[in-house]
Amino acid sequence: MARLAQTAGLTDVQQEILKTVRDFVDKEIIPVATELEHRDEYPQQIVDGLKELGLFGLMIPEEYGGLGESLLTYALCVEEIARGWMSVSGIINTHFIVAYMLKQHGTQEQKDYFLPRMAAGETRGAFSMSEPGLGSDVSAITSKAVKDGDEYVLNGQKMWLTNGGTSTLVAVLVRSDEGHPEGTAPHKSMTTFLVEKESGFGEVRPGLTIPGKIDKMGYKGVDTTELIMDGLRIPANRVLGGVTGRGFYQMMDGVEVGRVNVAARGCGVAQRAFELGVSYAQQRHTFGKQIAQHQAIQFKLAEMATKVEAAHAMMVNAARKKDSGERNDLEAGMAKYLASEYCKEVVEDAFRIHGGYGFSKEYEIERLYREAPMLLIGEGTAEIQKMIIGRRLLEEYRFQG
Repeated sequence: MARLAQTAGLTDVQQEILKTVRDFVDKEIIPVATELEHRDEYPQQIVDGLKELGLFGLMIPEEYGGLGESLLTYALCVEEIARGWMSVSGIINTHFIVAYMLKQHGTQEQKDYFLPRMAAGETRGAFSMSEPGLGSDVSAITSKAVKDGDEYVLNGQKMWLTNGGTSTLVAVLVRSDEGHPEGTAPHKSMTTFLVEKESGFGEVRPGLTIPGKIDKMGYKGVDTTELIMDGLRIPANRVLGGVTGRGFYQMMDGVEVGRVNVAARGCGVAQRAFELGVSYAQQRHTFGKQIAQHQAIQFKLAEMATKVEAAHAMMVNAARKKDSGERNDLEAGMAKYLASEYCKEVVEDAFRIHGGYGFSKEYEIERLYREAPMLLIGEGTAEIQKMIIGRRLLEEYRFQG
């Protein structure tokens, strides 16, 4: 965009990275995204291109072979990629949540082993919290790990695993009662395990099955799966951080990164929808003039552009807050909530501007219209974000009476 969603205060390195990603999106993603999406085809050539650009190591420290960039740089790259095709941004999102969790919470042995492989794109990450019956209630997790000598035996079923088939490393959150007596708060008896596996579907290692892709309304191309553990044996040195009972906090730390990512995706999709809407409005003529000259359409464009700007500003603020080392659950929740809601509204307005043609699969806006709803539920629903925001506001503005 020549005018919208600009970010002040970027370094020359950040600007160069963003220019490289933007050029890649314009040349390699946008021209093929709709065709691949309609076929629900994994974008292997695009992923290989991102690997060559070094994006799988963007936030991984230089000492492990990565670029050592900030969350802000990553979020702005995600915004650009989602502008091209949201599914591609989902492929790298789970990878970076796992890499971030390893960097922040892993043992030195775990960092030395996994991070260089992740930076090179050789090991690809996914993470798994949700289960078929729990929705947003993470405390209701029933998947369980039981200690057996120097190993743990994991059993249970996980759900909504992005990159479940293509990933080779999954961070899995399960209940572990070892050292946590009955009555311990649920969030204090959860552990994150680092589960290595083969890519693909079926039994990808003894005791671990990825049944196949879940067929979705949108967000196609990227594989979304279940994960079934039946007597899955994991060595004790694959407990993230080496200590049980810390999994909930580790996952929530990673999800804050994920929420900034979803906000960035919402910004990117909204930007593309605005681009499509403002372009079509200047091509389509009714009543003897461009529909862009009708006041009703100008009002829509004004509202759409304002929402793009507001969402981008909140996303940037949340990323910078996390980079500063400060607590950012309030900012991340606000950014995720606003950006996903505004994305839905901007996409719908662009859809309306297209009129009947927006309903045709020949037009890109049809794909965006099916993709935007995923952002309303991914990394926590709007209702969950409002609960987080409300609780944090009451902490910050505690009544002194």
